[in-house]
Amino acid sequence: MTDLTSDQPTTYEHLRVERPREGVALLVLDNPEQRNAMTEEMTASWVRAVDDLAGDASLRAVVVTGEGSAFTSGGVTSWLASEPEAGVDRHRTRMMAFYRAWLSIRRLEVPTFAAVNGPAIGAGLCLALACDVRWAARGARMGVPFLKLGLHPGMAGTWLLPDVVGPAAARDLFLTGRLVEGDEALRLGLVSRVVEQETFLEEVLDAAAGVAASAPVAARLTTLALRGGHADLEHALQWEALAQPVTMATEDLQEGIRAVQEKRRPHFQGR
Repeated sequence: MTDLTSDQPTTYEHLRVERPREGVALLVLDNPEQRNAMTEEMTASWVRAVDDLAGDASLRAVVVTGEGSAFTSGGVTSWLASEPEAGVDRHRTRMMAFYRAWLSIRRLEVPTFAAVNGPAIGAGLCLALACDVRWAARGARMGVPFLKLGLHPGMAGTWLLPDVVGPAAARDLFLTGRLVEGDEALRLGLVSRVVEQETFLEEVLDAAAGVAASAPVAARLTTLALRGGHADLEHALQWEALAQPVTMATEDLQEGIRAVQEKRRPHFQGR
């Protein structure tokens, strides 16, 4: 297994993993010449990196960003059009593997941040939507212009985008294919914060480090609850009536209460 606890970056093809803060992994899509397009090589590297992170017991939060001026321009159009004579079954097999590869970030049971440093287009925006929290650098443009390519949306976009921005805004973005940024992205709920380019990554990493310092069991259960959603109020109550007692039985709860009483920062152990 790759050692991801080292201070040195772990490099894969078109991807690297850094550990810039305690408990935080930074995944950098690293193919700026192609605006971090989701090549076959990067896709394979992504799967390996996620597998390695899944086995890292020290992991508490993940940040995903892009090298250079783009987050990711999404799927490689030449790859999408590379088998024009293939049938529906062949295309379905290819695309399902692609979807599952990139959405594997949701296997990580820790909070995930998309640090959208530049354009996040098509499948690239779907990757950001698959993360728990999205922050954008000012000027970063986001959109899902699948229809402009003659292509139906993919990578669970028709579920992820309405879940984040609501059905009406999702219909607008999908059907018009227009790109949004800044205050409009914030207003739509597409991102939760817009930060100036100069301090963007440091601010995202600081936020992730703050999350990483929280009680791991409570953070994990809360992350899973928010990702899965609840069918109705009763399902939410049933989940919480089990999950909250799990955290009540931890040493971390006692530490958190003591820290509040003693007016200090808590030191959580994950047990």
